[in-house]
Amino acid sequence: MKKIRLIEVKSELGAGTRGASLGIDALKIACLNKQSDYFKRFTAVEVPNLNDVLFEKNLFPYAKYIDSVLQTYKRISNTVEQTLELGMFPLLLAGDHSNAGGTIAGIKAAYPDKTLGVIWVDAHADIHSPYTTPSGNMHGMPLAASLAEDNLDCKVNEPDQETIFFWESLKKVGTDQPKIKHQHIVYIVTRSYEKPEVYLFDKHNIKNFTYPEVMAKGMEQVAEEALNRLRDCDIIYVSFDVDSLDSKFSKGTGTPVEVGLNVAQAKELCYLLVSNPKVICFEMVEINPTLDAENTMAQNAFEILEHTTEAIQDRLAKEAQSVPMA
Repeated sequence: MKKIRLIEVKSELGAGTRGASLGIDALKIACLNKQSDYFKRFTAVEVPNLNDVLFEKNLFPYAKYIDSVLQTYKRISNTVEQTLELGMFPLLLAGDHSNAGGTIAGIKAAYPDKTLGVIWVDAHADIHSPYTTPSGNMHGMPLAASLAEDNLDCKVNEPDQETIFFWESLKKVGTDQPKIKHQHIVYIVTRSYEKPEVYLFDKHNIKNFTYPEVMAKGMEQVAEEALNRLRDCDIIYVSFDVDSLDSKFSKGTGTPVEVGLNVAQAKELCYLLVSNPKVICFEMVEINPTLDAENTMAQNAFEILEHTTEAIQDRLAKEAQSVPMA
C-alpha cells in the first residue's frame, strides 16, 4: 500500500505577517493536547527554510524576498518530486501559501506529461504577479507563477530587471513550461481579491464556488462539481488555506476574512475531495499561532487534517486491495 509522507515546510518568506513558520509546531501541540499519535504514524521530512533572510532588508518591493523564495521553491519541488517518485503520497504542512508554487512545480517535475488540476480552498485568489501586486507579498503569487501569468493587461507596477529575472526563474522551477492552465483551477470560498485577479477570472472563465453557492449546494455537491470541472485532468492537487474558514474560527492566520466555512464544513469538503483517486497531493497552509489565543486555529486545523488524512488512508488501502497480485 502507498504510504503518506509528511513534508514540513516552515518557510514564511511570502507572508506579510510574521509567524506562519510556527504553524507546524502549533499543529503538533494541538496533536499532543488531543493525545493523538498522528505525528508518530507517518514518515516526515522537513524542507530547510531561509527565514533568516527576514532579518535583512528586502530588495524587491514588488516581490518581497523573491531571490530566497526561488531557492525555497526549488527545495520544495525536489522534495515533492522525490516523494512521488518513491510512490508515496505527499501531504504538505506549510507556512505561507507562496510555498504552494514549489509543490505544484514538484508535481509537474514528477509527471511532466500529465495534465494537472488545482483545487484552491482559500479566501484569496493568489493569482497576482509582480506587475499587479498591491502588497509585494509572494503568498499572493503562487498560482500566477505556476501559470506563468504576468497579467500585463492590468499592470500597475514597474518591477526592476533583477525582480523580473527572479520571477522568470520562478516560473521555470520543476519544468520550463507552465505547470497548469487557467481552466484547470477551481476556487472554493474565495472572497477577497483585487481587480487584476477578477480580470483573469473573467478572461479565462475560472470557476469560484462562492460562499453563498457553497452554502446553497452543500459540500457533497460542491466537491462533485469541482472534481467534474477537472475531469480532463489526469491528476489533481488540493491546497487548503486555513483562512478559507470564517474568521470566527481562523483568527490565527495572517489574513482572516469573514463569511467562510466552519470547521465541520471544511472537514467534510476536504474529506470528499481527497477521496477522489485523481488527487495525488494535499497541502495545508497559513496557520499563525502568534495571532491566536489558546492555539485555537491549530486545534481546528488539526481536526481537519486528521479527518482528511483518514480519507487519504482509506482510499490508498482500497486502491491497494484492488490491484491484482502479480
